[in-house]
Amino acid sequence: MRILALDPGLKPYESDLKLRMCLYRETRERLVGENGSLSDFANGSLYYGLHQGRNGWYYREWAPGAEAMSLIGDFNGWDPSKNPMKKLKNGNWEVFVRGRKTIPHGSHVKVHVTSGGRSFDRIPLYIHRVYQFDDGACTGQVWQPDEPFRWTDEDFSFPKDQSLFIYEAHVGMATEREGIGTYREFTQTVLPRVLAGGYNAIQLMAIMEHPYYASFGYQVTNFFAASSRFGTPEELKELIDTAHSMGIAVLLDLVHSHASPNTMEGINDFDGTDYQFFHAGPEGEHPAWGTKLFDYGKTEVLHFLLSNLKYWLTEYHFDGFRFDGVTSMLYHHHGLGVAFDDYSKYFTMATDTQAVTYLQLANELIREVKPSAITIAEDMSGMPGMALPVKDGGLGFDYRLAMGEPDFWVQTLTKKKDEDWDLGEMWHQLTTRRPGEMNIGYCESHDQALVGDKTIMFRLADQEMYWHMDNASQSSVIDRAMAYHKLIRLVTAALGGEGYLNFMGNEFGHPEWIDFPREGNGWSYHYARRQWSLSENGYLRYRNLKWFDEDMVALLKKLNIKEHREARLDYINHEAKTMVFEKGGRIFAFNFNPTEPQKFSLPAEQGVLCPVRLNTQRMKYGGTLPDVPETLTVLHGVLGDYVELILPPRSAVVI
Repeated sequence: MRILALDPGLKPYESDLKLRMCLYRETRERLVGENGSLSDFANGSLYYGLHQGRNGWYYREWAPGAEAMSLIGDFNGWDPSKNPMKKLKNGNWEVFVRGRKTIPHGSHVKVHVTSGGRSFDRIPLYIHRVYQFDDGACTGQVWQPDEPFRWTDEDFSFPKDQSLFIYEAHVGMATEREGIGTYREFTQTVLPRVLAGGYNAIQLMAIMEHPYYASFGYQVTNFFAASSRFGTPEELKELIDTAHSMGIAVLLDLVHSHASPNTMEGINDFDGTDYQFFHAGPEGEHPAWGTKLFDYGKTEVLHFLLSNLKYWLTEYHFDGFRFDGVTSMLYHHHGLGVAFDDYSKYFTMATDTQAVTYLQLANELIREVKPSAITIAEDMSGMPGMALPVKDGGLGFDYRLAMGEPDFWVQTLTKKKDEDWDLGEMWHQLTTRRPGEMNIGYCESHDQALVGDKTIMFRLADQEMYWHMDNASQSSVIDRAMAYHKLIRLVTAALGGEGYLNFMGNEFGHPEWIDFPREGNGWSYHYARRQWSLSENGYLRYRNLKWFDEDMVALLKKLNIKEHREARLDYINHEAKTMVFEKGGRIFAFNFNPTEPQKFSLPAEQGVLCPVRLNTQRMKYGGTLPDVPETLTVLHGVLGDYVELILPPRSAVVI
């Protein structure tokens, strides 16, 4: 296996890796046979659920624990006796409702289930839309508009050789007003900002239906339904189609690591058992999240989840997925309280091999359906092979999130004085990779912006943000905060991965935290929004940070950090707090020293001009230097030609 050639340290665990591949092959053959297609297998959404035929409606479910089922809704007065379902083989149920107009577009529906001596109503498993009433009650909603959405993105395909610059976004909180934003508002007001910022991908959170808004979308109830609180399916499709017209890929923040424990809205207890989709008993309960855990060894569960992947790729034209909570999937202990400090932690009885197999199958399926699709794993354990192809012994992801990087910055900002920053540890954290695997680098995401944590700008500036971010103010606290905000982003984006991620608004240092409406804050939306005007009204220094981010992204896109993966460390001085490295024909020089300017002599080729591509000290970015093109003069010395560079405290240049 290629994974062993890439990382000889895995040789003692060769038998575990062989078992990984054996289980993958055995499971794949069990699902599709020796030469079958996973794409043909993953068609659950085309069979199950409600489908309009020539003479009426078919409704099918897989519910092996049910004793009786009936389709109910406003179309039949919610009467379980009118449309009883027939039990088929293998736990399947079916009913045919005659008449194409019998169940009109927009009808509210549920399924009435009898199991274990009790009867209850559930929302269909494959429903494409869920309607939530003001009191929180939910029903399934038949969505069959007369005019289907007309896509215009047939020619769009994100180039696999292009560096990913991801704008992580939440549609609901993307509006400035206090309330829930819509797909249409996002299309009209946020996509142009993403384009102007130079980002070529958006990662949409909270799209899969979830009744509890404050869960941030991570307690999914209806896996085939796009959140109705943001608008209609057609409006989500319009958002994606418009993004594609701008050259922007759209990734879905996918939650297959667990499910909401809700029964009235979700898939839990659908057929009257706790083991239809999940492990039975305590094994099916996440000890920290209070959610339900999938049984990845069950054929029907694999069919449901793989069909879900194909559905989002084909029905909504998503360009890939960021898989949430992968660490929780990979281990029976879910990564809780475990330090992954040696390879044995990845290959013990604690590893959930069925989850590993599911992730391999998922990545293979995604490539079958959409070869250009992108997959990213949120894994903090560092599982070897996460971002290697399945054929090489890996799990098949394109990238892993570099989750140690934001942790490093939190530790640095909270536990160290400026003069004690460890540049050697910084270099190590930002450049260390699993052999052959690619990272998405980031210094902060939505995780660091939530109540209970702080964004980088909020940690640096704290309450001074409220009083001294206007252009006329003089504040050493704000000056320091802005300087380090730029340095942290530049060094992380340049070194931290073959792609880069930013959470919306953090690029300009959005103040405060994210706090969704809940009882503890009086159900307020004040902190569940983005105040875009702060960086656009011309009176505040947030715009300087936004301008810097735009120019930084443009520079690194041109450099193509995916193509130029290796950086050469030319100089590092822990005492002086300086670091110089070369990457892709650019020299990055940093002075993290909080008080002292630093002088550099850098080698230069004879007769070659050395233009400064980026300087964090320019007035445009909130510094003191004029906004004019700079070219360093090449000097002649005994040891060869060189350029002389003096960097003020807390500054950096790219030449």
